[in-house]
Amino acid sequence: MTTISVVIADDHAMVRAGFVALLSEQSDLEVVGQAENGAECVGLVARLRPAVVVMDLSMPIMNGIEATREIVRESSSRVLMLTTYDTDDYVYESIRAGASGYLLKDSPPGELINAVRVIAAGDALLAPSITRRLIEQFAASGGPSAPHGAALDRLTERERDVLVAVARGLSNSEIAKTLFIAEQTVKTHVSRMLTKLGLRDRAQLVVAAYESGLVTPRQ
Repeated sequence: MTTISVVIADDHAMVRAGFVALLSEQSDLEVVGQAENGAECVGLVARLRPAVVVMDLSMPIMNGIEATREIVRESSSRVLMLTTYDTDDYVYESIRAGASGYLLKDSPPGELINAVRVIAAGDALLAPSITRRLIEQFAASGGPSAPHGAALDRLTERERDVLVAVARGLSNSEIAKTLFIAEQTVKTHVSRMLTKLGLRDRAQLVVAAYESGLVTPRQ
């Protein structure tokens, strides 16, 4: 069994200790480092190259969004944003910075464990409620971005269908049922779209779909 390496970044020592204890109980998870601010986390990730970074949003010196942006640019590590803040701006900016998931600190322990595994597998933890937040934020942002719109010309008609469904928050199994195709085919389409658009994961696909104008908030 492959072990998933994890770095935890949080400016509260007791919180870090709790996360370490929780994740270390799992045979497939290994906490390889801890950081108390974003700058320290960026340095640790550069040295340790963990599969997943559990990132606090609000930290001194460098906050979680800034650290996420650096990590995504310089490594293949995936970031799970874990925070007490449940507001549209933070969700949207976290995903745009490259985070593959967004989880509240008051979530059940099992959700954190599952989130680390999901993100390590290359998927994004993007619940329908988070998708709605992205839609609402987009609606207030002023409209689509032309570069993404041009990039979408590379997609086939079926890939566009899948992208619309992804942007509406449907799971792979739900998309398969809606479009009358196999679930593995959906996964293949998602993978090809990520490659064509130069994106990391499902979360960024959602942002691209709305920013391009392919999907509109009230469509």
